[in-house]
Amino acid sequence: MMNDWAGLPANYSDVLRRAMESLFRTFENFSEGTFIVDADARVVWINKRYAARFGFADPQQAIGRDCEAVIPNSLMREVVKTGKPILLDILETDREPLVVTRLPLKDESGATVGAVGFALFDELKALTPLFSHYSRLQQELIATRQSLAQARRAKYTFASFVGTSAASLEVKRQGRRAAQVDSPVLLLGETGTGKELLAHAIHGASGRANQPLVTVNVAAIPDTLLEVEFFGAAPGAYTGADRKGRVGKFELANHGTLFLDEVGDMPLPLQGKLLRVLQDNEFEPLGSNRIVRADVRIIAATSADLPALVAAGRFRADLFYRLNVLTIQAPPLRERLADIESLAYAMLEDLSTRVHGGAHFELQEDALRLLCSHAWPGNVRELRNTLERAVMLSDSERIDADALAPFISPLQGGGRSAVTMPFAPGSAVSPAAAANALGSTDARFEAAQRGAEASAPSSWAEAMAGFEKRFLSEALRANGGRVIEAAAQIGMGRATLYKKIAAYGIEV
Repeated sequence: MMNDWAGLPANYSDVLRRAMESLFRTFENFSEGTFIVDADARVVWINKRYAARFGFADPQQAIGRDCEAVIPNSLMREVVKTGKPILLDILETDREPLVVTRLPLKDESGATVGAVGFALFDELKALTPLFSHYSRLQQELIATRQSLAQARRAKYTFASFVGTSAASLEVKRQGRRAAQVDSPVLLLGETGTGKELLAHAIHGASGRANQPLVTVNVAAIPDTLLEVEFFGAAPGAYTGADRKGRVGKFELANHGTLFLDEVGDMPLPLQGKLLRVLQDNEFEPLGSNRIVRADVRIIAATSADLPALVAAGRFRADLFYRLNVLTIQAPPLRERLADIESLAYAMLEDLSTRVHGGAHFELQEDALRLLCSHAWPGNVRELRNTLERAVMLSDSERIDADALAPFISPLQGGGRSAVTMPFAPGSAVSPAAAANALGSTDARFEAAQRGAEASAPSSWAEAMAGFEKRFLSEALRANGGRVIEAAAQIGMGRATLYKKIAAYGIEV
């Protein structure tokens, strides 16, 4: 086989030249357009059809212009700069998209002196399935982006926080004021009091309402994954990492709001990194040297006693002070008894469409008295759980105390069978007045009261901790030590219950 091109007959080079010319003419004739640029990506030649497509009646009008000035979105400059071809690409135009091929032009020494591009669309009918697939993917991408954007919008408003008691009105007043500023907000309160609802309402009423609202439940994510969840990771940053990397919640929430639920459960090492982000508004994804700027408003929530955690060295004081700028205390349901009737009917209206297809449920007077007599340690979440169970098993739309009684256990905070109350459901009444009116009809409840009086706690935090430990212990005993069932019964997250069991040393 002869490889010495210098020794080839003269007609060989002529054949090669003619082949190249023929190939160019073939592409030029059968393509939608042909385009040639020089080493500076300026137009050297463009055929008439292609020039007319982009608004040039005379191709000479395009000569000497930058390629982008003639063909928007052109990548010919990249081909000239890199010297590498782009063999198959889709060029978006104001009409239908074009399939294009771009090739570098090089001199004898291998230096890139220009590039030629062919727009291949009209004559390549075999590409029709490709364009159909491309259009479908484009539509799916648009729909997915719209769905994701909708999912990251506020789902609740202040009107969703049902109630007209003094405690409820004060919480909503504070929430609306918090929405007018950009400072961090700390939502405190027992589990089930509506802290997440308040976070959504504050975001929805703020100037960031049209930007993402991203939620991280700190208690539900293993400690080892929290840093990646917050800050993301570079491709291959750790074993099993996504090859494309991972975008963290801070980056997703840029210009919007990041809601940190159960922030009291955050591990100490991550608290320091979070504090730095709050101070500097920037971070580095795991395994990356890339600095990411983040304009994020923080709303944090916890059912834990943060000052007690700070005193115990389990929560950083500097992070606590950074978060504790605007503090809103979500009141427990036992402190807003006047809201129970309106809350119950709002829940029943929602449940009727979900469970019974539009049935109209009505609470009897004895049912309302029973609801108002219960201490609701699981708060609003427990109230909904109780009503949902009653609705699912009720054969009548009129729900009385007998229908509710099986789902209101004395172990859940003092609920008893129906009693006659000296005040009407829905009237404004203090928790102390309600307790005096109810009386002590349960021997276990009276014994617990006497025990509490015999060993009075020295502080509010100690009293609440003692109550919570007893409450959780009784809930676990009532469920035979089964944590999952106990958590579902009292309306507490399973991970949170496990942590409280460990913190209080409760035997399971």
